Amino acid sequence: MDVFGLTGLVADLALISALVFGVYYRRHRRRDMVVPYVGLNVGVYAVVTALLGADVGMGVGIGLFGVLSIIRLRSAEISHGDVCYYFGSLAIGLVCGIPLASPWAGPALGLLVVAVMALIDQPFLHRRYRHERVVLERVFHSRAELEARLAELLDAASIVRVEVVETDLVRDAQTVEVAYRLAAGSDRAGPRASVLAR
Repeated sequence: MDVFGLTGLVADLALISALVFGVYYRRHRRRDMVVPYVGLNVGVYAVVTALLGADVGMGVGIGLFGVLSIIRLRSAEISHGDVCYYFGSLAIGLVCGIPLASPWAGPALGLLVVAVMALIDQPFLHRRYRHERVVLERVFHSRAELEARLAELLDAASIVRVEVVETDLVRDAQTVEVAYRLAAGSDRAGPRASVLAR
């Protein structure tokens, strides 16, 4: 392994460790996501290094990123934030595995990914906002009435967005996705699925 390869490998392992253990796990405490993030990163790094070592060209790395980017994560447990960490780990593996003009260019780009994720995933930026799926035991035909009821039940200062997911006229139930801002002084817990009374 040459100097570039050694530098890229060390940088990749250091950066993915910083992203997963220093940022993601410390804030979200999801052990089940640690292996996928690290595994995806190391796998992408290994494949890119092997393909480029076989003189197949820089386009292969870019093509690999494009193919992986169209994979849809179908698990209901994967949030949009988790998907961002997936692509962050993928990007780090790519930039550390592809030989750039300087051996430090890839690690610098990977460090940029870690720094941006650490910055935008600060808990204090989102502490007043929540997003939940709510099942109401009543069908609301008026948007204003629906928002007023949700604000009351969720202790919300304001309803940011409401999307009706399902209306069941047989069971007289309605499922909605709601984003809202907490009222001052509220100690309401984070996002969860809720079943609410009339």
